[in-house]
Amino acid sequence: MSSFVNSFNKSDLIIQMERKFTDLNQDTIAEAVDILLQEIINHTALDQRIEIRGFGVFSKKNIRPRKFINPKTKELSYLGETATLHFKASNKLLLTND
Repeated sequence: MSSFVNSFNKSDLIIQMERKFTDLNQDTIAEAVDILLQEIINHTALDQRIEIRGFGVFSKKNIRPRKFINPKTKELSYLGETATLHFKASNKLLLTND
Protein backbone atom coordinates (compact mmCIF):
# COMPACT_ATOMS: atom_id res chain seq x y z
CA MET A 1 0.00 0.00 0.00
CA SER A 2 1.27 3.49 -0.77
CA SER A 3 0.46 6.84 0.80
CA PHE A 4 1.39 10.44 0.13
CA VAL A 5 3.94 12.30 2.25
CA ASN A 6 2.22 15.24 3.96
CA SER A 7 5.21 17.54 4.35
CA PHE A 8 8.97 17.45 4.21
CA ASN A 9 11.05 20.41 5.30
CA LYS A 10 14.74 21.24 5.55
CA SER A 11 15.18 19.79 9.04
CA ASP A 12 13.50 16.54 7.93
CA LEU A 13 15.94 16.35 5.03
CA ILE A 14 18.91 16.84 7.36
CA ILE A 15 17.62 14.13 9.72
CA GLN A 16 17.17 11.68 6.83
CA MET A 17 20.67 12.47 5.55
CA GLU A 18 22.11 11.89 9.05
CA ARG A 19 20.53 8.44 9.16
CA LYS A 20 21.88 7.54 5.74
CA PHE A 21 25.40 9.01 6.17
CA THR A 22 26.31 8.11 9.74
CA ASP A 23 29.96 9.06 9.25
CA LEU A 24 29.05 12.77 8.72
CA ASN A 25 28.04 15.09 11.55
CA GLN A 26 24.93 17.27 11.55
CA ASP A 27 26.83 20.53 10.92
CA THR A 28 28.47 19.17 7.77
CA ILE A 29 25.16 17.88 6.45
CA ALA A 30 23.36 21.14 7.28
CA GLU A 31 26.06 23.14 5.48
CA ALA A 32 25.82 20.87 2.41
CA VAL A 33 22.02 21.25 2.33
CA ASP A 34 22.35 25.04 2.65
CA ILE A 35 24.82 25.17 -0.25
CA LEU A 36 22.60 22.94 -2.39
CA LEU A 37 19.50 25.06 -1.71
CA GLN A 38 21.40 28.29 -2.42
CA GLU A 39 22.59 26.91 -5.77
CA ILE A 40 19.04 25.86 -6.65
CA ILE A 41 17.82 29.40 -5.86
CA ASN A 42 20.62 31.00 -7.89
CA HIS A 43 20.01 28.87 -10.97
CA THR A 44 16.23 29.20 -10.94
CA ALA A 45 16.59 32.98 -10.59
CA LEU A 46 18.38 32.83 -13.95
CA ASP A 47 15.39 30.94 -15.45
CA GLN A 48 17.19 27.60 -15.39
CA ARG A 49 15.23 24.45 -14.57
CA ILE A 50 16.84 22.12 -12.00
CA GLU A 51 15.95 18.42 -12.07
CA ILE A 52 17.16 16.03 -9.39
CA ARG A 53 16.26 12.49 -10.40
CA GLY A 54 14.17 10.72 -7.79
CA PHE A 55 13.62 13.98 -5.87
CA GLY A 56 11.89 16.54 -8.07
CA VAL A 57 12.10 19.56 -10.34
CA PHE A 58 12.68 23.18 -9.32
CA SER A 59 11.68 26.00 -11.65
CA LYS A 60 10.79 29.67 -11.63
CA LYS A 61 7.10 30.52 -11.90
CA ASN A 62 6.11 34.01 -13.00
CA ILE A 63 2.95 35.51 -11.54
CA ARG A 64 1.20 38.03 -13.75
CA PRO A 65 0.76 41.66 -12.70
CA ARG A 66 -2.53 42.28 -10.90
CA LYS A 67 -4.52 44.83 -9.02
CA PHE A 68 -5.89 44.38 -5.54
CA ILE A 69 -8.00 46.26 -3.02
CA ASN A 70 -6.73 46.83 0.49
CA PRO A 71 -9.60 45.49 2.64
CA LYS A 72 -8.91 47.94 5.45
CA THR A 73 -8.63 51.19 3.45
CA LYS A 74 -10.54 50.09 0.30
CA GLU A 75 -7.66 51.59 -1.70
CA LEU A 76 -6.93 50.14 -5.15
CA SER A 77 -3.27 49.18 -5.64
CA TYR A 78 -1.24 47.49 -8.34
CA LEU A 79 1.32 44.73 -7.93
CA GLY A 80 3.81 44.15 -10.74
CA GLU A 81 4.91 40.79 -12.05
CA THR A 82 6.52 38.63 -9.38
CA ALA A 83 8.30 35.29 -9.46
CA THR A 84 8.23 32.35 -7.07
CA LEU A 85 10.18 29.12 -6.76
CA HIS A 86 8.08 26.18 -7.92
CA PHE A 87 8.79 22.58 -6.87
CA LYS A 88 7.25 19.48 -8.40
CA ALA A 89 8.08 16.38 -6.39
CA SER A 90 9.09 13.15 -8.04
CA ASN A 91 6.73 10.19 -7.74
CA LYS A 92 9.51 8.33 -5.90
CA LEU A 93 9.55 11.08 -3.28
CA LEU A 94 5.77 11.30 -2.97
CA LEU A 95 5.05 7.60 -2.63
CA THR A 96 6.24 5.61 0.31
CA ASN A 97 6.10 1.84 0.35
CA ASP A 98 4.58 0.47 3.52
